[in-house]
Amino acid sequence: MDVKDCIKGRRSIRKFTAEPVSHETLEKIIELASYSPSWKNTQVVRYIAIEDKDLKAKIASECTTGFTYNRGTMEAAPMLIAVTVLKNRCGYERDGSFTTSRKDTWQMFDAGIANQTFCLAAHEYGLGTVIMGIFDDSLSDVLEIPDDRELVNIICIGHPDESPEVPKRKTVSDLLTYK
Repeated sequence: MDVKDCIKGRRSIRKFTAEPVSHETLEKIIELASYSPSWKNTQVVRYIAIEDKDLKAKIASECTTGFTYNRGTMEAAPMLIAVTVLKNRCGYERDGSFTTSRKDTWQMFDAGIANQTFCLAAHEYGLGTVIMGIFDDSLSDVLEIPDDRELVNIICIGHPDESPEVPKRKTVSDLLTYK
């Protein structure tokens, strides 16, 4: 699969088969995601693979209050990936001052790039993903996220059990302005 086909073919998958995600494949995906660019090459993104059924059930039932749709997707996925970032690295100079007026928001930019690279790599390996950012703050405690990290999002990953159609895309003229 070439890059263009990978980008155009990847979809958010919310229905998965019961087949587990192999650790070998996940490690290959993480290796590819490690090539994502980051602020001054700080490489702040870290991943937690959650495959324990009881923990997944707890996350789905206790950490998605009010978000029933996410709950069902999390329950169906054979694996969840918690994406975290190391705090106080992106946007900083060595003396602790901020490099730009955007301060430390660069860590979310880095996490976004890493998420997209992760999802494209998963697609290359025949796996489906969906990025989820709607969950309760209690999820950080449930996952025992260390104080030096911030939980950014969850990626549900598994073998797809659906083939969603391509959603309508905006035209280039809607997206691009020349000056």
